[in-house]
Amino acid sequence: MAASKCSRLSGELSRRFLASVDTVLFDCDGVLWRGDEVVPGAPELVTGLRRSGKRVFYLTNNSTKTRAMYADKLGRLGFGADPGDVFGTAYCTARYLRDVARLQGKVYLIGGTALSQELEAAGIPHVGSGPEPVTGGMKEWAALEKDPDVRAVVVGFDEHFSYMKLTRALQYLRDSDCLFIATNTDTRLPLEGGRAIPGTGCLVRAVETAAHRKAQVIGKPNSFLYDCVVKECGLDPARTVMVGDRLDTDIQMGSTCGIRTLLTLTGFSSLEDAKSYQESGTLSMVPDFYVDSVADLLPALASADQ
Repeated sequence: MAASKCSRLSGELSRRFLASVDTVLFDCDGVLWRGDEVVPGAPELVTGLRRSGKRVFYLTNNSTKTRAMYADKLGRLGFGADPGDVFGTAYCTARYLRDVARLQGKVYLIGGTALSQELEAAGIPHVGSGPEPVTGGMKEWAALEKDPDVRAVVVGFDEHFSYMKLTRALQYLRDSDCLFIATNTDTRLPLEGGRAIPGTGCLVRAVETAAHRKAQVIGKPNSFLYDCVVKECGLDPARTVMVGDRLDTDIQMGSTCGIRTLLTLTGFSSLEDAKSYQESGTLSMVPDFYVDSVADLLPALASADQ
């Protein structure tokens, strides 16, 4: 279907668009909900998409929930999902370490319960979960005892992030053979009422700065979450769309993977941001289409069902 870049989806264009799609990949935070507040009309849209025969998957950079936790939240908020429909960075990081890196050894983990559980489910031993109190002084910090079996440092969202954890990560990462993995680099996590909290990217930047190394990032805009969907579920890129609220993660990943992209304005990025990228020629961050909210597609979906 022919349309100029960054076109508003409405009316007949929406109907033609939905007819051209078999698989919809949704980001979650800022697209379907904000915190625990559902975006009005989003559950009805997802239900309608499934009823019309389309497949729906959830791709999220948030590492604070396992697949099962996300499926529970999706069900509680009215979307309904199986754990296998969810591709989050906690699950995909564990899969990367097991299947791609084929890690032989332990992980030093800066991350929460969900990431720990997904590593455990993948059979990957790890240390570092939970708080680490400050002990000793500078000399002791520089000589922290290391677990000799640690072969990777993984940084996800960690409410217990501290100077001690940062110092310990540095000690491991001084070994150039130690893998350095980040779940994502999102700097803010949107909540209800327009509020936000610092995201994993803030922690990743701190560790990168201390270690003088760049992390390998599992989450969007890198393609690994998408690659996991393709490998586990299969899809036709020409009939797939990525729906997200961030130009620098969701939209850029879709562009990188060669699938169409749809920006919703209920989250992080604005239409002005997209137009600015378009004017500067940074087309990988310009969506093919945009809507004010994913609920804007409900009329087209209803007419297609008639």
